[in-house]
Amino acid sequence: MPGEGHTAQPCDLTDDAALQQMVLSLDSLDGVVFCAGVITYLPAQFTTQAKIADIFNVNFNSQIILVQQLMKKKKLNKKASLFFISSLSSQLGIPATLLYASSKAALNAAVKVLAAELAPQKIRVNAVCPGIVRTPLIDAAKDVMEEDKFNEAEKEYPLGYGAPEDVANTAIFYLSDASRWATGNIMILDGGYTLK
Repeated sequence: MPGEGHTAQPCDLTDDAALQQMVLSLDSLDGVVFCAGVITYLPAQFTTQAKIADIFNVNFNSQIILVQQLMKKKKLNKKASLFFISSLSSQLGIPATLLYASSKAALNAAVKVLAAELAPQKIRVNAVCPGIVRTPLIDAAKDVMEEDKFNEAEKEYPLGYGAPEDVANTAIFYLSDASRWATGNIMILDGGYTLK
């Protein structure tokens, strides 16, 4: 990020002790973007308890525990904004995404509940469900789909696949006062994919 005043605090969010220590070291916050995520493409018949735990521990559990710790340690300022990166997969039925889609659907439900619980403090909670964005995470998709087919699938997106900046700009909106009357929103950001 350009400019000064930024800090980085590496933390394994699935390690409760490390997460709690990191939260204690923070100053009070006006906004938080929750963007931890992992994906495994796996048909439902190969699902195991261990694989469920692997996905949910990162995509759901760690983020909810982080919110809980931020609340418990009073690290969220009044009128703060919490913004979660969910996924369009949570709204669809794409084969082999059972665990990933379910973890993101759980996150969407959590956003609604947190928005209701934190509204008395004027803390806003929103999420975005991006379609395919060209990031290193989608390299996993190329393991189960040939690259030419992956590129061909982009035709399903009227505006093409997204870029990280497209999601970042949405985060900027929800973190800013421009969205001060928005809470509990689950925004679809998919370049027109769901128009069909």
